This record gives sequence, C-alpha cells and structure tokens, in this order.
Amino acid sequence: MANELGARPESKMDAASLYREETYTDRAAGTLRVLVPVTRDGGPDQTRPPVYVGEAQILTNMGPLPISFEIDATTLGEAVQKYGEASKEGVDRAMRELQELRRQASSSILVPGSTPGLGSGLPTGGGKLKLP
Repeated sequence: MANELGARPESKMDAASLYREETYTDRAAGTLRVLVPVTRDGGPDQTRPPVYVGEAQILTNMGPLPISFEIDATTLGEAVQKYGEASKEGVDRAMRELQELRRQASSSILVPGSTPGLGSGLPTGGGKLKLP
C-alpha cells in the first residue's frame, strides 16, 4: 500500500504567503472576508494587496449550499459596493456547475449489478470476478 496507516503526507506552510483573516457582516445579505497579507512575523505586508472574498448561501432541496466568491476590489468600501454583483455571479457559476454535475450523472451508463457512483461498471457480487 502506497500510503500506510501511520504515514502522513508532509504539510508545510509557505511563510511568504501568509494572510490574516478579518470577517465583516451586515447580518442580512452575507459575509465579507478580507485576507490581509502579513509577513512571517505577523506584521503588515505592504508588497501584496488584500484579497476580498464574499460568502453567501443558497437554499437547495438538500439544505443550504455555501457559495464563496472573490471580489475584485482594492478597499473594503469598494468590496461592499461590489458584493451584490459578485454574489450574483458566484451563485450563477455555482448553478452552472450543479447543472453540469446533474448532466454528467444523468448521462452515466448503469450496468445491471453495478454500484451507482463507483464509475467502474463492474459487478459487485455474484460473478466469478473478485475485486481486491
């Protein structure tokens, strides 16, 4: 087995790409996260711009679906102004992705005796073929 139970992949953080996260909300429309670039010591990094990320959710028949979208802005005020349009684009993008997933799921071929969702189309039992 390539990845035995005790072995874990090495995780490292990039000290040159650190951000401090600030969260803002109007408690009605949604949430705005600001990723403020910082140096490895936690001080402000003036060489990189902040990143503005909007968050919203849409209700589906399976419950709320969180949507996250980047807002092209240079200040918090500008990000607040652009939130509505960026939110609409983020929701539209999520809906297109959901429609594509539905299309792919509906066009998959089901073989009798196979387990849907596994994608192999191989029998799950009753035959002479044994899967490891």
